[in-house]
Amino acid sequence: MNRNVMFGLLIPFLGTALGSSMVFFMRSKMNSKVEKMLLGFASGVMIAASVWSLLIPSIDMAAEQGKTAWIPPAVGFLLGMGFLLLLDSLVPHLHMESDEPEGIQVALKKTTMLVLAVTLHNIPEGMAVGITFAGALLGNEQITLAGAFALAIGIAIQNFPEGAIISMPLRSEGATRKKAFFYGMLSGLVEPIGGFLTILLASLVVPVLPYLLSFAAGAMIYVVVEELIPEAQEGEHSNIGTIGVALGFVLMMVLDVALG
Repeated sequence: MNRNVMFGLLIPFLGTALGSSMVFFMRSKMNSKVEKMLLGFASGVMIAASVWSLLIPSIDMAAEQGKTAWIPPAVGFLLGMGFLLLLDSLVPHLHMESDEPEGIQVALKKTTMLVLAVTLHNIPEGMAVGITFAGALLGNEQITLAGAFALAIGIAIQNFPEGAIISMPLRSEGATRKKAFFYGMLSGLVEPIGGFLTILLASLVVPVLPYLLSFAAGAMIYVVVEELIPEAQEGEHSNIGTIGVALGFVLMMVLDVALG
């Protein structure tokens, strides 16, 4: 694997780490309006990335391979949604505004389950970045190296607020600033690992690349619909979250079109 790809896989993780570092500069609790804006922004980025960086290339690639163009993206998308639904049902985790843990009931600290919740969000993002770099490495005409970097940068941008959103509540739960930063950064480590494993898998199964692209899209949309948008729309000032979605969507769309 060349250095450019290794760096590309690390870009989203760096976004999470930088966001988590905000715990050293901000108060112990993030302003609710800012949090809604950031959650909406992350949602918009992930929706646009799912369409322009994953589903459209999946459709084009399927047609190029002589397949019925809509079948691989449709099947892969539903499998991705189902995979995240399964993980959501099994992995013990806790969302920021809730006191009721989800998944299998185990005796874990609240901070640990908060980190697990964000780690679940990051799994499909790592897969998405990995599969786009895999497509570029394999010389597929539908995915360029610049497009893969555009996706990685977009994910990193939305990971920045996500890192802050996880580290700040950890701080308010009593964790030290260093520990809150470490846990926030740790939640993003799954992305380069997942991306690397996805590249290894994709290089072995070229014919299913359209399915893998849409699988990642389905997993990302699950996170948006199940977690990010409901949290952004909860309580007062829900329109702030909606504005965040618009800004994130347009930014990711511009990045992908301009660099892809």
